Amino acid sequence: MARPDKAAAVAELAEEFRSSSGAVLTEYRGLTVKQLQELRRALGENASYAVVKNTLTKLAAKEAGVEGFDDLLVGPSAIAFIKGDPVETAKGLRDFAKANSPLVIKGGLLDGKPLTPGEIAKIADLESREALLAQLAGALLASLQNAASLFNAPLSQAARVAGALQAKAEQDPSILGGGAGEPAPSEDTAVAVEDPAPAPASESSATEEPSAEEAAQAADQDAPEETTEG
Repeated sequence: MARPDKAAAVAELAEEFRSSSGAVLTEYRGLTVKQLQELRRALGENASYAVVKNTLTKLAAKEAGVEGFDDLLVGPSAIAFIKGDPVETAKGLRDFAKANSPLVIKGGLLDGKPLTPGEIAKIADLESREALLAQLAGALLASLQNAASLFNAPLSQAARVAGALQAKAEQDPSILGGGAGEPAPSEDTAVAVEDPAPAPASESSATEEPSAEEAAQAADQDAPEETTEG
């Protein structure tokens, strides 16, 4: 490979390291071209899978500030650059390796931290991001349903009480005033009953009784005058 082509290949690999959240180094000795294509399809959008040259990869890793790959770059190498959910990438590589034994997972890195094959296998056993989101959504939905049940129970009971009170009021409107037949006395009426005002004096009681002298004079005026015969 010419020097300019090598420089371009190193720059491209270095950019893949920088733009990816992680990378998994594999050995693909014995895999056919068709199997490699199937592996790329299995990884989908979660990772890009590329066959690499060891010497160029060492230079690219150094340029990108990636450490821990040098000792693993032995034999035919290919790297899965993680672009999406790392759990899905680990699951895809693990499942493909089980069905196709020539694929060997040698190690990797995630968020700048080196990973052993055992650690990658543990990541593959985790729940995917989509599964965790689905579980979270289910838990939130169940919580909302429980909360709705708690709120609806008292409201339904209050509605039944209000409905019964309305029906009773339609039959006997007096219960809204004071209940049990007669409307409740107002405050003014209660005060009047407890402390009744004195009745006004009649016109006759306001007049004083005539004295004895006045009665005699009135009798003389009423008596007929005597006449003398001539």
